[in-house]
Amino acid sequence: MKQNTLSNKIKQYLMFGGVGTALFLCVVAVPFIYGLYLTLTSWDGVSASKPFVGFANFAAAFKDTTYWQAMGRTVIYSAFAVILINVVAFVLAYLVTSGIKGQNFFRAGFFVPNLIGGIVLGYVWKFVFNRAFVAIFNSTSLLSTPNGALFCLIFVSVWQYAGYMMLIYVAGFMSVSPDVKEAAMIDGCTPAQAMRNVTIPLMRSSFVQCIFLSITRCFVVYDVNLSLTKGEPFGSSVLAAMHVYNQAFTYKNYGLGQAEALILFLVCAIVGVTQVMIGKKGEVEA
Repeated sequence: MKQNTLSNKIKQYLMFGGVGTALFLCVVAVPFIYGLYLTLTSWDGVSASKPFVGFANFAAAFKDTTYWQAMGRTVIYSAFAVILINVVAFVLAYLVTSGIKGQNFFRAGFFVPNLIGGIVLGYVWKFVFNRAFVAIFNSTSLLSTPNGALFCLIFVSVWQYAGYMMLIYVAGFMSVSPDVKEAAMIDGCTPAQAMRNVTIPLMRSSFVQCIFLSITRCFVVYDVNLSLTKGEPFGSSVLAAMHVYNQAFTYKNYGLGQAEALILFLVCAIVGVTQVMIGKKGEVEA
């Protein structure tokens, strides 16, 4: 009887989850494990031989000053981008749930930039910054200076991701019962006080999700970095993901690049999980 029950459960799992599990193993699990192995080799990404070097790649990664400079720029970029993405997304969500005319149209319009690939966005905004911006303001391109290039990356990322995060905040606003808001207003709260003391605390899970998604996306951004700045001027806008790609595929140091990619993954995971754990502690229910 138990064997039949177990057999039925296995059949049901293979029927409904077998394909997803197989895809996960092929696309995520196996490549990740193989990548861990490559961090212990000095493979150039082309030759058949993969000389074993142990933890030498990790030692070289910690000594690679250009990598840590790129990591520092990534932290700065992510800090500004995450804050601005969530501020803009929250404001947009508030506007499109406030009952304004045509709010469904605005929701769709604000979400559209997220549907455009990062490569395309980068080239479009590169034209804007290099041609239209210079023609209108009669000044040099923002992309020609280190600080200007980083600002452009932040601006485009906010423009791309804010619409997606807006939808999560919209769901958060709609999950707050109108009765709770009315009760707060009856107790003498102003609309601003009701927002600060009632609505925002009840939306904490939305903030946790949006900040986590923003952090993980910003830490591994590559497509916009490639098409918008290509790391210029003079490598001053190379972020961590681009440095890892260059190390592995341009300089043919695949083992070292894989080790630096693993470090980037661990940093991103630690920051993201820590943020989620801290955010979950303060969640409240209506």
